[in-house]
Amino acid sequence: MSKFFRKKIHLGVDYEIAFTHILAKKMQTFVAAIAVAIGIAAFIFLNSLVVGFNRSSDESFFKTMPHIRIFIDDELSMPLQKNEANQRTSVIVNPKITNNSDKLINPERIVEQLETKEYVLTAAPWLNVNLFYNNGISQLNGSSSGVNIIDANTLFDIKSTMVEGDMNELLSTPNGIVLGVGIAESLNVRLNDYISIVSALGIIKVMKVVGFFKTSNSVVDKTKSYINLSIAQQLMAQGPDYLTDIYIKIKNPNDAPKHISDLEALSGYNAESWQTANESAQASKKTRAVMMGSISFIILIVAAFTIYNIINMTIKQKLHDIAILKAQGFAGKSVVKIFLSEALIIGILGTIVGMMLGALLINILSKVYIGGDTGYFPIQFEPRIMFIGFLVGLLVTAIAGYIPARSAARVDPISIFRN
Repeated sequence: MSKFFRKKIHLGVDYEIAFTHILAKKMQTFVAAIAVAIGIAAFIFLNSLVVGFNRSSDESFFKTMPHIRIFIDDELSMPLQKNEANQRTSVIVNPKITNNSDKLINPERIVEQLETKEYVLTAAPWLNVNLFYNNGISQLNGSSSGVNIIDANTLFDIKSTMVEGDMNELLSTPNGIVLGVGIAESLNVRLNDYISIVSALGIIKVMKVVGFFKTSNSVVDKTKSYINLSIAQQLMAQGPDYLTDIYIKIKNPNDAPKHISDLEALSGYNAESWQTANESAQASKKTRAVMMGSISFIILIVAAFTIYNIINMTIKQKLHDIAILKAQGFAGKSVVKIFLSEALIIGILGTIVGMMLGALLINILSKVYIGGDTGYFPIQFEPRIMFIGFLVGLLVTAIAGYIPARSAARVDPISIFRN
């Protein structure tokens, strides 16, 4: 029975030789495997860090910023044309912003049409108002969004950011206001207190505080509030049909640029994706990705050179054995298989350890609370990154092992025996 079992698990001669070489030099094998493990752990950790930072950044954006915004852009007045009849006439023009209204025409119809699009989750009318918050002698500059609170919550999940009060009280309190916690602290305001707000046109409204929200962005918490759309229109000295923006939430935020032309054609107005509105932030994301990718690539290259050197040293030390094998009829591809197998065995061991180490680091750091707007350390475990890390580990070690293995396959046994 034992003989049958041994026969079943018996490896090919090529693999037996590869295992013999590995076990004969345990320390070198250990060092090479550790080098690969560190490289793969760094690859997984750094890429998970990039994903975590990007998601944290996007989540911060999407608490106050739509995926796509419909609006009327400012236009410059057209310069006067030169009088062709009189070539001596020179007209110097300094173009100014036109006085055209930024009011959207028939926004309700546009919203209805937008929501027929398969990729649109929700579309909501919006009116932002710059104003001052006043409580006694305390005054604070900021902005308020005139909204239908149900639609606004669908867009930004305001309910999840509420720390006190109920945002739905805006439905029953026409002059209600939901403040960021930073405003409440600066003005020393509590729930159900009354404050006054003053628009840029000097229109004053007394508002009842019905709730407080807290986002992961302290700047937003110190400046922003939500009020009913009708109050925002009054602060702008406009009628009930006055709207300047339509905010849109789509299924996949990354696809926003693809839908711009379609939405502009449908609405007849300008459309802007969140990527365009935050080009500097997008540039920072790309910079992070390139920087982290470069670091992990360099570490992997170092690991590859470690394997290359070990396999190369083994080949030089085993030249006589290689010559004997080839003299006995071993083909060049068999020699390649021996040393490539050594590299892959080391690579698989190192990659598995590296994946475990990377997962452990991610798990530990994800539980570290760093405070501020960020909260917990922004690192994200991604099975996709683990899988890519495994493939990268095998690829790097295969390349590092194949190069010296090819040189071993070209060994001339006659010249070796002659020497």
